[in-house]
Amino acid sequence: MTEKINPGAAAYHYEQLANILERKIRSGAFALGSRLPGEMLLSQEYGVGSNTVRRALDILRERKLVVTVRARGSFVVEELPGSSEG
Repeated sequence: MTEKINPGAAAYHYEQLANILERKIRSGAFALGSRLPGEMLLSQEYGVGSNTVRRALDILRERKLVVTVRARGSFVVEELPGSSEG
């Protein structure tokens, strides 16, 4: 089931989307090293604009959860930062 962006929440839509995608990465819904769905697909799935998706991906890059390869897309990193919990 897809988490939804809450239009009434205090957080910006791009922050909500970044948090949703981070949860999916950390839960394994997006496997390590796998390609994320494209910008247009994420935009449609979450009902947000492409700029919102881009800003969410910027946040995920800052959190070192994804890398973006020009003309190929965004990929989950091979090893999550802070994955050794304890």
